[in-house]
Amino acid sequence: MGDLDFEANLKDGIAVDWPVRYKDIQPWYDYVEKYIGVSGQNEGLFQLPDGVFQPPFEYNCLEKSVKKRVKEVLGRDIIMGRTAHITVEGGWKGRGTCQTRNRCMRGCPYGAYFSSNASTLPAAEATGNMTIRPFSIVTDIILNDDATRAKGVRIRDAETLETHEYFAKVIFICASTFGSTQILLNSTSERFPDGLGNDSGELGCNVMDHHFLVGAYGTSDDFKDQTTKGRRPTGIYIPRFRNIDEKSKMPNFIRGYGFQGGAGRQGWWRYIPEAQFGTEFKAALSQSGNWTFGITAFGESLPYHENRIYINRELKDKYDLPTLTMDVEWKTNEWEMRKDMKETAVEILEAGGLRNVNAYEDSSNPGLAIHEMGTARMGHDPKTSVLNKWNQIHSVPNIFVTDGSFMTSASCVNPSLTYMAFTARAANHAVEELKKGNL
Repeated sequence: MGDLDFEANLKDGIAVDWPVRYKDIQPWYDYVEKYIGVSGQNEGLFQLPDGVFQPPFEYNCLEKSVKKRVKEVLGRDIIMGRTAHITVEGGWKGRGTCQTRNRCMRGCPYGAYFSSNASTLPAAEATGNMTIRPFSIVTDIILNDDATRAKGVRIRDAETLETHEYFAKVIFICASTFGSTQILLNSTSERFPDGLGNDSGELGCNVMDHHFLVGAYGTSDDFKDQTTKGRRPTGIYIPRFRNIDEKSKMPNFIRGYGFQGGAGRQGWWRYIPEAQFGTEFKAALSQSGNWTFGITAFGESLPYHENRIYINRELKDKYDLPTLTMDVEWKTNEWEMRKDMKETAVEILEAGGLRNVNAYEDSSNPGLAIHEMGTARMGHDPKTSVLNKWNQIHSVPNIFVTDGSFMTSASCVNPSLTYMAFTARAANHAVEELKKGNL
């Protein structure tokens, strides 16, 4: 995310202003990118800031052709997707180099793609200070007598249903957006009857996600003598180009979207529906099919106060804990944006020289992109936000919330790198404050 995103709420008069700007987070983006190993390329685009990257993956022949044509015809950039896979020879921080084998989902045996198993857990174990307590469901936060500080957490064992308490000077809540807010909503007391830190009434509100599953696909008759090698763990990316300046301002919606996608040749799977058999079928399986190119849009949603999650104390789960209810919908801005996503996807592929271009749109309900954000937003004012600029709860400063809960707006880019940058920044701040005796 860049200043286009951090300044958006203030400029648009939407929700509340971010209490930080890109210059505050930029060093921590760099820190995280160096640590996790991000392949990519600096492009000089203000709407998609540059970073500290390892060598990018290569475009295939059709992607190179489409990239060139789209730039010439529409003036839009197609770049290689930035992804947390090691590409430097010899590995990185104890992890191996990506072999493009497409075994990411099974857990890369080389540790090439960033994951807790390959990177952060080994680092934590090496400190000698890590304790893992499995099968633990955090039920609530324990406060001191005057409810100004947290002193621990209460958990329920998922197997025995026994209750245990653990104590600490500082508590980081990073249980995913809905999980973290569920813990805070569950942590009620005389001081916080509506959930811990909920003086503003914003806890659980302002749910955001990316809306997607709209785009286009087409075919090409070019490059029939070429195919791809390996299984690249990323695709192309078309950075946001709507509402980034006066020239690109849209009359019917604010914010914007980017496209993810790529090109490839159809493989043996294209014959599955036909259920063919025989000599000709076996021969066909050994040949590559047509080149295809597809793109899918990911759009920003706005932070609406009424889009929220809340605790249902009447309906309990199997651990006898209150369940969470989600009440979220897209509104006019998202629906208008989706119309443009669909039309523009076709425009881009046709400009890129693709044939048989077809648009598509599937249902994309909130939560489906799994980029949930908001619910404990940060802000300047405790009356309108839950967290301060350091991810601390305004009223209980030794609690830090560092997953997607803190997001004040959503941007249209994948959010995980932002979560990690804010988490690293918050952890550093906590250490500094502990040393000063402020926590």
